[in-house]
Amino acid sequence: MTASRAWLPPSDLAQDSNIARFANRLGLANAGELVQKSIDDIAWFWDAVVKDLGIEFFEPYQQVLDTSRGIPWTRWFVGGTLNVAYNCLDRHASSSRSEKVAILWEGEDGAVRSFTYRELHADTNRLANALRRLGVAKGDRVAVMLPMIPEAVMSLLAIAKIGAIALPIFSGFGSSAVADRLTDAEAKLLITSDGFLRKGRRIALKEVADEAVSLAPSVETVLVVRRLNCDVPWHPSRDVWFDVAIATESPECASEPMDSEAPFLIVYTSGTTGRPKGAVHVHGGFLVKIAQEVAHQGDLRDDDRLYWFTDMGWIMGPWEVIGGLALGGSLFLYEGSPDFPDVDRLWSQVERHRVTILGLSPTLIRSLMKHGEGPVAKHDLSSLRILGSTGEPWNPDPWRWYLDNVGGGRCPVVNFSGGTEVGACLLSVRPGELIKPCSLGGPSLGMAMDVVDSEGRSIRGEVGELVCRKPWPGMTRGLWRDPERYLSTYWSRWPDVWVHGDWASVDEDGEWFLHGRSDDTIKIAGKRIGPAEIESVLVGHPLVTEAAAIGVPDMVKGEVIWAFVVVRLGVPGDDVLIAQLRTLVAESLGKSFAPETIRFVAELPRTRSAKILRRAIRAAAVGGDAGDLSSLENPAALEAIRDVVPAQE
Repeated sequence: MTASRAWLPPSDLAQDSNIARFANRLGLANAGELVQKSIDDIAWFWDAVVKDLGIEFFEPYQQVLDTSRGIPWTRWFVGGTLNVAYNCLDRHASSSRSEKVAILWEGEDGAVRSFTYRELHADTNRLANALRRLGVAKGDRVAVMLPMIPEAVMSLLAIAKIGAIALPIFSGFGSSAVADRLTDAEAKLLITSDGFLRKGRRIALKEVADEAVSLAPSVETVLVVRRLNCDVPWHPSRDVWFDVAIATESPECASEPMDSEAPFLIVYTSGTTGRPKGAVHVHGGFLVKIAQEVAHQGDLRDDDRLYWFTDMGWIMGPWEVIGGLALGGSLFLYEGSPDFPDVDRLWSQVERHRVTILGLSPTLIRSLMKHGEGPVAKHDLSSLRILGSTGEPWNPDPWRWYLDNVGGGRCPVVNFSGGTEVGACLLSVRPGELIKPCSLGGPSLGMAMDVVDSEGRSIRGEVGELVCRKPWPGMTRGLWRDPERYLSTYWSRWPDVWVHGDWASVDEDGEWFLHGRSDDTIKIAGKRIGPAEIESVLVGHPLVTEAAAIGVPDMVKGEVIWAFVVVRLGVPGDDVLIAQLRTLVAESLGKSFAPETIRFVAELPRTRSAKILRRAIRAAAVGGDAGDLSSLENPAALEAIRDVVPAQE
């Protein structure tokens, strides 16, 4: 099936990519040989990564990994001490990179700020000293609820620098969701801002923080960044202005030597139940795994500018910051909406700031492509060389639109998939290799991935559970203060095998694909199918931009399929289109999988990180547990679904 491959790398990328350079340095023939050896001998591989990327330890580790406590509790770089902040900042500020731009930021109002490594280092040190003066000690939890502004980066690194534990919280959460996370982690201090801009409106972040803190008794201090310089409610005994706190502090602060297994980050991820999960990440393993990914999957080089459209509260925020800065790269940050005040805002940023590596979710591409090719074509995107993607399975048409219109056919779509608890990716396309549409390439370096049937046996050519058979440095060290939930969620199905909860398949060419969450599986008359397969067919219709499929109980078939569809602007959702869509699915997947009912909506409920919440859609349509809705960005979309269900029943 070689002819179905959509992208052939230019020879210079195949030869000069970081992964090709790494393989050559290790005396291996090519990247494929490196991947296999990295899986066969994980201790050898991760030790080689540390040396290749120049990760610096204060005290060298005595053992790469130790599984004596059991595979789920594997320890990495045993006996070593280091600090994430030192590797991401201190060492660069005292090197030839001192005057290099570390962060370039743009606000939705057009404001622009930049920080060299020297400047970022000085302000981060001032903040670290201020945190200590405010009573933060090693091991204390400090929450960061900020938009993607430079202070968010300073906060993450300053917390790590003094040995405290960072708790990034999505800037779009409501107060109850914030309070749940503050309380669960027993956060001592919260860093927030007076607000930020989204689609031209002031988001009252300080007010949300106040309400959350009133429900979280562990929080003693709230540090407030002046983003909008507006009046906000103030509590003199608790609130401190960020700029005032750091103004008199020293620009020098040594990074605390931390055991490689010492936690530095708790990132909450939505669970299928109402309680979010706090994934714990540590100084050693997270740093090494993330830096490796940004180097080898992202192919970041010294002159690159990395822009991943995300929030610090999602795993891709720390991924961008830790990986990008550990390698001495430059980051571009943006706080607002990608299509405000004009639909070409994102493309204009790429042009003006000469972005070289751009990361967007499939959902974001689908929402932008409805405006056509014009907004993209009016901008010079020739600076781009890598297109990144994660978050959900692709559909072919949006994937090709991203490849052809944004990357001009020159840039690989480096699609990868992992998760908050993974710390990084399980599967990834590798730059410099042939890429099929929507493919995830194969196992990421050092990841012993497999696809298995219901008995845990390896399968190929059909859809099964995605699993990992060996540990890796970036995996969560458990869920915060809930070890049993960690074990039952990921390790209880088969002994010493991580079950990720995704459907996946490997085709005859060895290319890997995802098919949605395994807990979203639809079963019709004994036939199982992932909703992503149905959605991919629906989005293949030229008038459809997005779709979500769910299974609904049926007395005869067990379940039937309901589809919620978003059409292009100005297109009527009528019976003719419904008939076309049903026929399209029937012809592509079989008559059994033709949707029983199709409903048209203006938008689908999603998180800020652009994941569509199918479980919430199902609950809105037919009742049941909606799961954790704290990450929901557009609650009105759920109400709209409730409204259309009886109307078309």
